[in-house]
Formats: sequence, C-alpha cells, structure tokens
Amino acid sequence: MPRPDLLKRLAVQTAERGQAQLQRRLRTITRAEGPFVESHGRRLLAFCTNDYLGLAQDSRLIAAWKQAADESGVGSGSAHLICGHRREHAELEEMLAEWTGRERALLFSAGYMANLGVIQALLQRGELCVQDKLNHACLLDGAQLAGAMLKRYPHADVEAATRQLQSNEEACALLATDGVFSMDGDVAPLHELAALCARESATLMVDDAHGLGVLGNDGAGSVAEAGLSERDVPVLMATLGKAVGCSGAFVAGPTALIDGLIQFARTYIYTTAMPPALAAATCCAVSLARTESWRRQKLNALIQRFRHGAEQLGLPLMPSRTAIQPLLLGDAQRTLEASRALEANGLLVVAIRPPTVPQGQARLRITLSAAHEEAHVDRLLEALARLRLAGAPV
Repeated sequence: MPRPDLLKRLAVQTAERGQAQLQRRLRTITRAEGPFVESHGRRLLAFCTNDYLGLAQDSRLIAAWKQAADESGVGSGSAHLICGHRREHAELEEMLAEWTGRERALLFSAGYMANLGVIQALLQRGELCVQDKLNHACLLDGAQLAGAMLKRYPHADVEAATRQLQSNEEACALLATDGVFSMDGDVAPLHELAALCARESATLMVDDAHGLGVLGNDGAGSVAEAGLSERDVPVLMATLGKAVGCSGAFVAGPTALIDGLIQFARTYIYTTAMPPALAAATCCAVSLARTESWRRQKLNALIQRFRHGAEQLGLPLMPSRTAIQPLLLGDAQRTLEASRALEANGLLVVAIRPPTVPQGQARLRITLSAAHEEAHVDRLLEALARLRLAGAPV
C-alpha cells in the first residue's frame, strides 16, 4: 500500500477549510498613511493594526533607521553569538531592561521565537507548564517543544490554575500567561497569579506583547501597571512590533535568566540577529513611547469614546479596557459578511474565525490607535450601526 502523499493531504485540508468559509487569505497593502491603508486600489480606514501608539510611521524612527543603515548597512550578517551583536543591539537591550525594571534584557527576532526559546530553555521533558486556555499559540507551542506536561486552565480562573499546579507538587513548574489577551483584549489577573506562584514555588512568565507601551504610567506594560517586580514576575516577554511600532521581541529578567537563555535558548542561538538599523529605530521608538504620554492619553480617550458609542448601540462588545475591542458575533459566516460590509464602506476590520478562536466565538477584532481621530471612531460606529449587530451573543 503506497504512503499517503503529504501535499495532496494538505490540499484536501485546505479545500475543506475553504468550504467551511474559514480559509485565511493574504491581503497586499500597497501604501500606509497614518491609520489609512491602500489595498486593491482602494483607500481604507484600518481598525485592525497593532500600531497602538501610532509610532510605526513616525519620521524620527525613519531617520534613526536611515542613519544607522548608512553607518552599518542593512543586515547584521550573523547570529548574535557569532559576530552579529552590534552596538545598536546592546543599547536597545539596556533601554528595555531599564524600561521594564529588570536587570537584563535579550533580543529575539520575533515574539514567537522568544516564547519558544524561553520555555524550551527553562523546562525539561515531563516538567509542569500551566497556561491560560486563551494564551497565544506560541506559548502553547513552547511547552510542546520542551516536552513539558501542559495543563491549561479556563480563562483567568486562578482557582483552576491552583489545582493544576498542585496536581504535581514535585515537578519544576512554570505558569505562563498573556498580560493582555490578543483576541479578547482583557488583562490577566496578574496579582493573583503572582501570589499563587509564590505559594506554590512556581515561576511566573508573562507575555506582554499587547500591554507594553499601552499600560502603565510610562507604558512599561501590564506587569508594571500591576505593581509587580522582577521577583514577582521573573520572566517577562514583550514584542516590539505592536505599540513600539518596529519589529522583534525581547525577554527581560534577572541576570541568571538572560545568561541561561544565551546558553540554551535554541531560537536565540541559531537565528540571525535583527538588522542593527532596526535596533536603532527601536531605541528611538522606546524613548518616544516612554516620554510622549499624550499617545496613551489619546488612545484611552478613543477607547472610551468607542465603548460608550458601542454600548449606546447595543453592540455585542466584549469586556476590554485596552486597544483591542472585539465585537463577538458568534457565527463565522455572519462575521465574515459584517467585515465585507464594512470594507464596502471604506473600513478595514478583519473577521477573526475558528481555529484562531473557538467554535461559536467568531468576532470582529477592532483595534484602536493613537493615530486615529475622534471622527474616525465615529465613522466606524455609524457603519456598525447600519449593520444591525445588536443582539449577537456576548
């Protein structure tokens, strides 16, 4: 009997997803200008980027990139541990450690790579990894890469997390959670989770990809906003491609963590370092994110304006105080149709459907940015009102 053909099987699976109206498709953006993008010859007002502070197109970041590229070229040419670690990388790591109140920081090429590398370096086969059920996929994949015993607790359920940690009190244990959940926009119960880890001698890891730059007095993130220290949260990961407006990621924590990652995190050791020009632009972005507090103030005002308007319209708004404002519609086809109707009105709002979210929980994932204006939010609310979405499941 011949072996199954892998590509044919993949084609069948892809066709099945298309028939279920769940197929993912690429969209090419030909131009970006503030909150507007151009796609297929149309100018669309986008409510689906993660550029929460509106920094991605800031002229000062562009100038920093150009100057560093003139001096150092584009590519780093090597992994950090060979000869790819440049002055710009070292400066950025120092800035990120100081911003987040950690001893050290270590750059990774992407958040996915950071989470895979950290969990694989920390945990050995059979050890315990407890995670929120709504954690980002890379945290789950990291536990699988490590061969750890993965236990997932119902979203934000600290009592359930307690039971899972206590199910194996002899094993080394890591509890990992998003700080801000990427599809729901809510914030993890970090105080309670930190107290739990202290009681159970577990290590707490927080993925603050969607909290850094947005939460906390100077944008240091959800952990800082909660008043938790490096001792409470020894492992902090955050990305640089969202509120910071650039690309890449970092892990911050005590020196013992960073020294260990340099030795054992395979996704760090065997990956080319980010371009030094990108690191230089990110240094500029971090400085602006910290000092230009008006960006967070404007973003928060827009969030409140949108939530008030959505509640007035009876829209199925999920509970979130962050830039991520999902409208839970439930049915995947209905959500896709709503997204298409908004695009016909010049608004880009992406439909999030299974398997990215559970069955029956399709939603319009609306994200707000300091690049938006009040008139933009009002335009979105007017378009949503015409869709008659009130009464959808919440």
